[in-house]
Amino acid sequence: MSVVEVLRGDVVEARHTVHVAVADAHGRVVARAGNGDGLTYYRSAAKPFQALPLVEEGVVRRFGISLPELALCCASHEGEPEHVTTARSILSKIGVDEALIRCGSQLPFGANASQELLMLGGRAMPIHNNCSGKHAGMLALAVGMGWDPVDYHLPGHPVQDRMLREILRWTGLGEAEVVTGVDGCGVVCFAVPLLQIAKSFARFSVAAADNEGPAEIVRAMTTHPFMVGGTGRACTQVIEAAAGKAFVKLGAEGTYIGGIPASGLGFAIKVEDGGRRAVEVALVKVLEELGVLTEAAVTAISHHGNPIVYNTRGEAVGEIRPAFHLEF
Repeated sequence: MSVVEVLRGDVVEARHTVHVAVADAHGRVVARAGNGDGLTYYRSAAKPFQALPLVEEGVVRRFGISLPELALCCASHEGEPEHVTTARSILSKIGVDEALIRCGSQLPFGANASQELLMLGGRAMPIHNNCSGKHAGMLALAVGMGWDPVDYHLPGHPVQDRMLREILRWTGLGEAEVVTGVDGCGVVCFAVPLLQIAKSFARFSVAAADNEGPAEIVRAMTTHPFMVGGTGRACTQVIEAAAGKAFVKLGAEGTYIGGIPASGLGFAIKVEDGGRRAVEVALVKVLEELGVLTEAAVTAISHHGNPIVYNTRGEAVGEIRPAFHLEF
């Protein structure tokens, strides 16, 4: 069984079942753990695909969208001041009022950012939502393509139709093979077997290595990792630790997905019970076994890969550790 274990003292107190698929661009399984056939939503891990039309349709060039702004379009950010300012910059460049953002109001994910906002008398707004960068990007696509930007988040809108086409493009699946739902921020989300998700990121990685459109997305994410997550976030610190070798993206309900352009591989991780504490541990383990992270890098981000469990007195009372290996 492929699991992440939670220990208190020497006793395993909890186990999270983990599924991992590593594939090449042809869909061949390179490595795996658990079941790679399970139907899995990309959730926010689809954001690199959803941002790609901004590059390929010339929207980035037309509106002068910067690399940090493009990275924010791929982000599930902490809602820190720099994230909010950057989202507003995108909206200003495309000439769209903030009121059109349809992701819903949300306090910043970052505890400090949330506390600061409330202390200054502010309130949760859509711009603070962790998905506001993606939504700003979708509005930019609508404006750039001449589509009505109102209700861009709804199924059947040209923006959401284009998002589906990107999933079909990178998975190679037919429309009937992709299950759709409504994401946490209100846009359409997509589910396919875990192995197909890994394949899609492998194909994206190959295109990035060949300096096609995805190269700009990967460049934005790897050169501006703070925008992808924020202070203390695993996605930000893992991208930094990988030193340009990989790009990774968190998805809700225990999902982490990424690509390794130099080797043309993609990987997808799903923790069966949706536990975020477990999927971050699994992410570091997978990248270590794939040779992306050096021993020094693994040590530097051990608070994500093998975190210590503390009690309310600040005493170390246990740990969270990977208890699986990839099968090559």
